[in-house]
Amino acid sequence: MPPEPRSQPAERVPQPPTPQDEWIDEGSVQEPRRGGAGGAPARKRRSRAPRPEVVAPDLSRFVTSQRAKRLEGRVADAVRAYAAERYVDARRILKPIADEVPDSPEVRELYGLTLYRLGKWRQAAKELTAFADLTGGSVEQHPVLEDCYRALGRHGKVEELWDELKAVSPSAELMSEGRIVMAGSLADRGELHAAVALLSKGFKLPKRHAEHHLRRGYALADLYERAGDIPQARQIFDRIEELSPGYLDAAQRSAALG
Repeated sequence: MPPEPRSQPAERVPQPPTPQDEWIDEGSVQEPRRGGAGGAPARKRRSRAPRPEVVAPDLSRFVTSQRAKRLEGRVADAVRAYAAERYVDARRILKPIADEVPDSPEVRELYGLTLYRLGKWRQAAKELTAFADLTGGSVEQHPVLEDCYRALGRHGKVEELWDELKAVSPSAELMSEGRIVMAGSLADRGELHAAVALLSKGFKLPKRHAEHHLRRGYALADLYERAGDIPQARQIFDRIEELSPGYLDAAQRSAALG
């Protein structure tokens, strides 16, 4: 069995086509817990980071207008199911739509994210790769793709995707997510010092912080602990607790380090 991905990168989710209601994307469904870049996926929800909005899919490019209206409504149902963490329902809705309109990047993206949440790493990677191809090389889901290949033990592919992400220089949040997964991949291979170096390079936890600062800090503290640098690990866990009291289990992690 391949290891589970551990960093749970933030995702962006397509917006359901409901003109009268605004879909508010509240950010990543899951956050890291004990283990950070090297631990298991979290089961609790806490701070939420905003994700970029995606234009609602116009499926009339692929099917008749009447059929498109029907399918767009089903995509909206799938988005709601995904947001409610009903991933099995979302998959059930999306699979036949993805088969019918395989050239819709929005459908392939959401289907890929759903499969990722269900632990279907190989299938998720296929769908998210299709999304990237259909959008002319979008890197918006590269961190999630990295995590899929990390779970499959394909660390060379993780590095390839990380290189592609760096070359584009996207948002700070997206870069941070990709960096966390790449560091986790290094840690999986026992390269803890290289993982620490990657996450610590040019990093600090600013007073005016964003969610991605906390996520990266937590992952870095975990790696410091695993590498045996207890003072550095405790210092970062304490800083996280100072900036965002109650963030995950940072306080407990610090206390456990003595």
